[in-house]
Amino acid sequence: MPEETFYKSEIEDLDETVKDIPAFIAKLDDPEGIAGNIKLPNGASVPRLPGFYRWMWDGEVCGTINFRWKKGSTELPPHCLGHIGYAVFPWKRGLGYATEALRQMLIEIEPLNMPFVEVTTNIDNLASQQVILKNGGVLLEQFTKPEISGGGEGMRYRILQH
Repeated sequence: MPEETFYKSEIEDLDETVKDIPAFIAKLDDPEGIAGNIKLPNGASVPRLPGFYRWMWDGEVCGTINFRWKKGSTELPPHCLGHIGYAVFPWKRGLGYATEALRQMLIEIEPLNMPFVEVTTNIDNLASQQVILKNGGVLLEQFTKPEISGGGEGMRYRILQH
């Protein structure tokens, strides 16, 4: 995700938080996918998948990580490139926050008994590739992301769940 898109999304989330804090908190854990539609980078609105959203925190916000899935399946809709997505603020990068957040998310989702999760990253994001590899990711493919997800080249990794 381009940085400007990330920041715009985070600012919109903060605006919504201030307007309705209880509703925002309810969206953090939405295992039924009932918290309403989500807006894609291209402006399209699609149904929210069940999921969990977490903030990375070291005394202040470092970034975010989220998990989404379709119950009873490892398949995802075309607009959803992977089960787990994360972003770290630029001034917090290189400190291991994403690696640790992904490790903890993998533990948190173990009760869902998914055989694997898929995580994608941009082809030029070497730091994210290392985060995925450190958490047991195996490269599945290099692919062209659909326009609905912003386009560009990506890499898809699979992490087996034990």
